[in-house]
This record gives sequence, structure tokens and C-alpha cells, in this order.
Amino acid sequence: MNFDLDTIHKLAIKIAKKGGDHTLNYFNKSFEVERKSDDSPVTIADREAESIMRKAIAERFPDHGIIGEEHGKSNEGSSVQWILDPIDGTKSFIHGVPLYTTLIGVVVDDEPVVGVIYAPALDELCEAAKGKGARLNGEKCKVRSCDSLGEASFMSTDVYTAEEFDYGDAFDMLIEETQIHRTWGDAYGHMLVATGRADLMFDPVLSIWDAAPLLTVLQEAGGVFCDTDGNETIQSGNGFSTSRPLIPEVLEVFKKS
Repeated sequence: MNFDLDTIHKLAIKIAKKGGDHTLNYFNKSFEVERKSDDSPVTIADREAESIMRKAIAERFPDHGIIGEEHGKSNEGSSVQWILDPIDGTKSFIHGVPLYTTLIGVVVDDEPVVGVIYAPALDELCEAAKGKGARLNGEKCKVRSCDSLGEASFMSTDVYTAEEFDYGDAFDMLIEETQIHRTWGDAYGHMLVATGRADLMFDPVLSIWDAAPLLTVLQEAGGVFCDTDGNETIQSGNGFSTSRPLIPEVLEVFKKS
């Protein structure tokens, strides 16, 4: 299938903003919270935003595939797949915390090529396309230089999930070995790394729609997104973002634990 990377990249930015901005109609307002089969929360804002994003993609590229957290898959055989998370950090969204994001990752022949992380309530948009660099609100961004865990700031979504998924020892070691730990998490934590405001973000469990934009954004920002074995992939179900000099130390922590 022929595709133009610049066209897809620009459209991904536009669609992420369109979907994300729709969530602001519900943010800090009263709405019903439902529970999915895995007991995770979902709202009308999640569902409506994804529907808006899917419609915009289908209108421009009807033969492209779409994978969304709320509305499933379409055109599964397409070589181009748009992977959507309308609200990453639904728990933050529900409680009026602005650290939630709208995510788009585009994968071509199983290779991530476009990533968009948009925080609507903060009006921060970090995006990248393969070989094109990464930007925050249109200005070039990059990971900051950090050569030692002892000097690093460590982000996580919460303090319980690591233990639940058998990373408790590694999590404790990372807290002990880094300079500071904060739970500015979900995809926003990864964006903090990509934009030079944090040094390490770890997610012990990730769905494909959580991870889809992260590899492209981090690579283009001069950093890395990989799993706990060091594989640069969005498919492993876990992952961390950091600068490349920190990778050996971080991987050694996971190896020891």
C-alpha cells in the first residue's frame, strides 16, 4: 500500500487534537463512570472521542486499519494501522487531574512510524514521525542528558501496579537508586522524558494502544522506549522511556530483580 508519511503525520496531529479537545467538554464536569470487563473505568468522553477520531481517519483513508481501546478493530489486514487511545489516564480524567492524554500511533507493516501524545487540559502536544524528529507544541524537543540513575528523576503511574505484575523489587530499587520519584504517570510521564523534563518512566503493564506512539516519539527525541529485556518494541506489554546512556543501569535493575 502506498502512503505518504508527511500526510499521515499531519493528519494524526489534527485528529489527536480533535479527539482530545472533545474530552474537554466533559473534563471537570459531572458524568457517569462505567466499568469494563477488566474493572477499568470508561466514560462517555472515551467513547465519543474515539468515535470522532475513527470517523476522521475513515473519511480520509477508508482502507487503513484502526485499533481502538473502546471500539475494537477494523480493516485488520491493512498494512497501515492507526492505534488509538482517546483517554490514556482515565482515572486522572475522572478525578479532574489534567495529566491525561489522547494517543495516536501509526504502524506501517508492523513498524511504528508516527506518534502523537496530546494533553488537552494542559494544551501540550508532543509528536514525531520516523526520521523527522520530535516536537512539543511545534518546537523541537529532546531527552535531557543524564548519565546516572543517581541523578535521574523517575516517573511512574502509581506505586501498586509494579508489585501486582511482579516488578515490585525492581520498582523499589529504582526508587532507591534515583534522585527523585513522582507519580506523574501514564503517557504523560513518557512525554516528560521525551521533552527533557524527566529521565525515566516505567510502565509494568501496557496495552498496544498505550504503547503505540511511545517508541517513535522517544526515538525521535533522541531517547529510547523499550521493554524490560531491552527490546525496542510496542508489543511486549511493558516498557520504559529514558535516555540511551541510562539503559544499561535500568536493565541491570530488572536483571537483578
